[in-house]
Amino acid sequence: MFETGKSCKNRIVSLCKSYIRPIVRGKERKKVEFGAKVNKLQIDRINFIEKISYNSFNEGCNYISSIEKAESLTKVQIKQTGADSIYATNLNRKYATSRGIITDFKRKGRAGKNEGLRKLLSSLIRQERSTSLEGSFGTEKSYYLLNRIKARRQDTEMLWIFFGIHTKNSLEIGRRKYNTSNILKKKSA
Repeated sequence: MFETGKSCKNRIVSLCKSYIRPIVRGKERKKVEFGAKVNKLQIDRINFIEKISYNSFNEGCNYISSIEKAESLTKVQIKQTGADSIYATNLNRKYATSRGIITDFKRKGRAGKNEGLRKLLSSLIRQERSTSLEGSFGTEKSYYLLNRIKARRQDTEMLWIFFGIHTKNSLEIGRRKYNTSNILKKKSA
């Protein structure tokens, strides 16, 4: 591999975890990461795992299924979405336009008559997504130990990831219930 410069498909990079594959990232500090790649769907700061794999995959292919899953969970039609630029494929743009979904995708082509409002709405969606969704990745890694997974097998490692994400979800729901009950107590007093 080193002499020819060709890569070896499904090569083993860890003797104790043979299921782990290198995943090339576009980040400055870490060009390659190892471990599970998770595509999450977030509804009102509650995270749902759309897809999880140890092999690299293009998250942009999951846009339509994410919207359908969100609508099946909430029983409400999605009106706006925020997503990384990898999701801004022609297929996803057509789907969002046909459904009347407002996105934060960068515009292709000429600006419309309400371009200023579209840019403002797009930046608000982008800011909320980056704060909420990207922040949840960091929170789950730091506070729910997803950056220190000590599991030795693939099934237990998956379980660790599920528990980390859903523990954060349950605490978020608990905080909301606690805050709601305190507000109701103050109003009745």
